Amino acid sequence: MAQDSLNSTPITYADAGVDIDRANRTKKRIKYLAHKTFTRGVLSEIGGFGGLFAIDKTKYLDPVLVSSVDGVGTKLKVAFEMKVHHTIGADLVNHCVNDIAVQGATPLFFMDYLATGKLEPEVAEKVIEGLAEACKHNGCALIGGETAEMPGFYPEGEYDLAGFIVGVVERERIITGKKVEVGDVILGLASNGLHTNGYALARKLLFEVGHYTPESYVNELKGKVGNELMKTHKSYWPAVKRLLADGECVSAMAHITGGGITENLPRVLPRGVAAVIEINSWPVPPIFEHLQQLGSVPRDEMLRTFNMGLGMLLVVPSKKFKKAQTLLERAGEKAFTVGRIVKGDRKVMYT
Repeated sequence: MAQDSLNSTPITYADAGVDIDRANRTKKRIKYLAHKTFTRGVLSEIGGFGGLFAIDKTKYLDPVLVSSVDGVGTKLKVAFEMKVHHTIGADLVNHCVNDIAVQGATPLFFMDYLATGKLEPEVAEKVIEGLAEACKHNGCALIGGETAEMPGFYPEGEYDLAGFIVGVVERERIITGKKVEVGDVILGLASNGLHTNGYALARKLLFEVGHYTPESYVNELKGKVGNELMKTHKSYWPAVKRLLADGECVSAMAHITGGGITENLPRVLPRGVAAVIEINSWPVPPIFEHLQQLGSVPRDEMLRTFNMGLGMLLVVPSKKFKKAQTLLERAGEKAFTVGRIVKGDRKVMYT
């Protein structure tokens, strides 16, 4: 190649779309937000190659670590359109907290992965603020993460978000579902809407079939479509930890996410039992009824796509039923008696 054909002007990483200085300024803000979540177990600073966390050996005789990783899914598309980013972080943290809570785990620390084509500091800070606030609410520390700037990989104004959580539980107190017996009662805890699942179908029904926009006011919903879709995924940890403290109030728990009740409840049932769920035993939020009407969606499809108003199911021994209800009420959590355990083969039957 001829020398005069080369560009004589120095080209930097910023010219390629990655501004390291801008990213460093954003990370300083992230460090400040993360610090506010730190607990006694955190041993490292934000910015290291790895996060360090020490388990309190005075609390556990035989500690077992419980981990989970997840994303927010296509709910992000609604966030992009509405330019609402502060609730997405809480969605992610609460989802992950619920996933490990069903096995009896106390959340210890959280890490995130935020990737975008061009880093927008204001957007990134809003997302991390949501993460930090939710971590603090759930008693876990935000000890690190990754903010990746990848020009040309994501459409302008979009990003992806994923999170990783680690919790701890005493080995003898792990909730496995092995103690579930015929006659146990199934309690349902109300969801806060769609949470973070079923958005591909919901967006199709609302925006393509119903021709709504996020700003559309829908009488059936008593509010705007966008506000309904952006309701935060609820954390059940504040209520669940009260039941776990008792030690015998819960035999199994299921976080109702993608797959709905139909797919998630069987995951925690042992062989030889099944679940009977009474369809009309809890109030179904208007959003689900409206979605079903918009697309003439079959009931079975609704039940295996959406949570239908129940974000967490608890299998409770019949002798502990009243105590479980009392503990949940004290935690400010309304519980509905939605079913029972019967003989069967790890499936859900609706009546």
